[in-house]
Amino acid sequence: MQQQITQSKIGLAGALSIGIGGMVGGGIFAVLGEAVSLAHGATALAFAFAGIVALFTAYTYSKLSVTYQNRGGTVYFVDQAFGHNLVSGTVNFILWLSYLVTISLYAVAFASYGQTFFDHVLFNPTLLHHFLITMAILLPALINYLSVSFVEKSETFFVLFKTILLVFIIIISASFIEIERLSPSEWENPFSIVVAGMIIFVAYEGFELIANAAEEIKDPQKNLPRAFYGSVFIVIVLYISIAIITVGTVDEKTLIIAKDYALAVAAKPALGQFGFMLVAIAALLATFSAINATIYGNARLGYQLAKEGELPHILTKEKRQIPTTGVFITMFLSIILANSIDLTEIAIIGSGSFLLIFFIVNIGAYKLRKKIGGQPLILLFAILVSGLALITLLIHTYQNNTKAILIFFLFILISFVFELTYGRFTRRHFLQHKYN
Repeated sequence: MQQQITQSKIGLAGALSIGIGGMVGGGIFAVLGEAVSLAHGATALAFAFAGIVALFTAYTYSKLSVTYQNRGGTVYFVDQAFGHNLVSGTVNFILWLSYLVTISLYAVAFASYGQTFFDHVLFNPTLLHHFLITMAILLPALINYLSVSFVEKSETFFVLFKTILLVFIIIISASFIEIERLSPSEWENPFSIVVAGMIIFVAYEGFELIANAAEEIKDPQKNLPRAFYGSVFIVIVLYISIAIITVGTVDEKTLIIAKDYALAVAAKPALGQFGFMLVAIAALLATFSAINATIYGNARLGYQLAKEGELPHILTKEKRQIPTTGVFITMFLSIILANSIDLTEIAIIGSGSFLLIFFIVNIGAYKLRKKIGGQPLILLFAILVSGLALITLLIHTYQNNTKAILIFFLFILISFVFELTYGRFTRRHFLQHKYN
C-alpha cells in the first residue's frame, strides 16, 4: 500500500499512481462481497456514497498538503492542527493501529481466495484458513526484514497489474450484464445502502499517502490537488464499474455464498473457470503485495512516531536502514488480529478507524482554514459527511455486530490510555514542542 519515493521529483502521473495504488490494494478484493450482501442491486450506489466521503476528504488533504509539504502526512497535519498533545498522540496511535487492521483485512482476503485452490475434503477448512492468513503476513514481513529494494521495485508492477486486470474484467464482462438485476426493485433500503458504503469505505483508504510524498511532487500547487481529486475520481469510476459488472452478471445468491471471493465469481460469466482462476491468482498477488507494502509503511510510521516520542523508543531500532523492530511488532500484532476476527468485523473496524481519522483531519483543516486557504463551507461539509458516515456505521454495527463495535471502541480506549500514560509520564506530552 504505502510506497517509498525514490525519485527526486514526481510528476502528476507518479502522484496519481501513489493515490490509485494506495486505494486499489487488496481492499476491493476483500470487501466487494460485503457490499453486495448489504446493498444488493444498489452495490454501485454504495461505492458511490463512500467515494463522495473520500472526495471531500481529498479536498482537505490537498489543501493541507500544499501548505504543509512534509513526509509525515496525516501525522504532521494532526500535530499542526491540535498541537503535540494528548489529542494528536491518540489520533496518531489510532492511525498506526488502523494500518494493522488493513494488513489483517488483506490477509483474510488472501486466505479466502487461496482456499479456492484447495480441496476441502483433503484439508480442514478452518486450519487451512488460519494457516494461509499467518503465511500471508509472515512471508511479507520476512521480505521486509531482508530486502527493502524488493518492496520498492515490486509495488509499481503490482499497481499496474491490478488496475489493468480490473479494467479488462470490466470491458470483457460488459456485454453479459442483465439490467434487471440493477433495477431499483433489487435495491436494499436507503439506510442499508449507505451502511454498505461505509463498511467498504476501507477500500478507499490510501489516497492520503499522496501527502507523504508532497515534498517530492513537481509543481505541488497544481499537481497535489490534481493528484488527490484525480486518483479518487478514477477509483470511484473503477469501483462503481466493478460493482455494476458483479451484480449485473452474477446471481445474488451465488455472490452471497461466495462473498469472500466475489470478484473471482464475477469473472466467470465472461471468462468461465479461467476467469475465476485468473482473478483468484490476481487477488493473491494483490493482497500479498498490499500486505508487503503496508508492513513496509507501518514499520516506518512507527519509526517516525517513536522518533517523535509518541511510541516507545524501541521502534527506532533498525538494521541496514530497515526498522526491524517495527516490522516484527507489526507482523506479530497483525497475525493475532487477523486470526481473531472475521472479514466483516475487520472491514467494519478498518472503515470506522479511517472514517474517524479523516473526520478529525477534516476538523483540523477547518481549524487551519485561514493558513491553508480552505473554503469554510467545503471543509464544514467534509466534516459533516465524514461524521455522518461514521455515525451511520456505528449505529448499524451497534445493532448488528456487538463484537465489532466493542473492538472498535477498545482500539480508541487503548490509544487514549496509552497516550495518557506513556505520553504524560514518559515524554510529558502536555508540554508543547515543535515537530522536527
